[in-house]
Amino acid sequence: MITLRKSNERGHAEHGWLDSYHSFSFADYYDPQWIGFRSLRVINDDLVMPRMGFGKHPHRDMEIITYILSGQLAHQDSMGNGRVITPGEFQYMSAGTGVQHSEQNPSGAEAVHLLQIWIQPDEKSVKPRYAEKSMKDAASGALHLITSKTGRDDSIAIHQDADLYLGKLDAAQSLTHNLKPGRHAWLHVAEGEITLNGQTLSGGDAVAMTNELALELRATKASQVLLFDLN
Repeated sequence: MITLRKSNERGHAEHGWLDSYHSFSFADYYDPQWIGFRSLRVINDDLVMPRMGFGKHPHRDMEIITYILSGQLAHQDSMGNGRVITPGEFQYMSAGTGVQHSEQNPSGAEAVHLLQIWIQPDEKSVKPRYAEKSMKDAASGALHLITSKTGRDDSIAIHQDADLYLGKLDAAQSLTHNLKPGRHAWLHVAEGEITLNGQTLSGGDAVAMTNELALELRATKASQVLLFDLN
């Protein structure tokens, strides 16, 4: 079964300094049909204006992943990490027993476009941890493993059986991903335009997949997709 989540049907919050689209219920946006999918709880598609951002705030018991599409994001946290993340880079933070962090756009001219993802952990009250993974030079026409439960194939180990892949495709490139029985998938089109099993999806569109064995993607223009292979 494939369930379509169109970009223009997502929750939307416009705060002046922040333009945010929510694939799932978040903050003041609530839709009982879209609370999350399996362990995937949040995908926020954020545009943060120059010199603006999220002040220091706490999290706990959540796996938080950020991917930068354009611009820059300055990260600071209570674990002592401080870093400016740039396009093509993933940042991971396991909030565990509790962590505070801030995220700011350091540019005075360019907005930063990012995806922030929350995954519910399979274990609570773990020790907080931080990791990064750069995919700036990742080859197109392939799926690249970003996170996994075990950290296999040089991926980031997270507290959940959730394989996150990044797919980069040039126009006319295609790729296939096979799901094992009992697995589920969420595909989010970060940018561009693709067909998934013959259905056209544009930037911001997503699909939830259950009882599907094969995903066949083909790009009609240069695209990036995030694929979550979930238990």
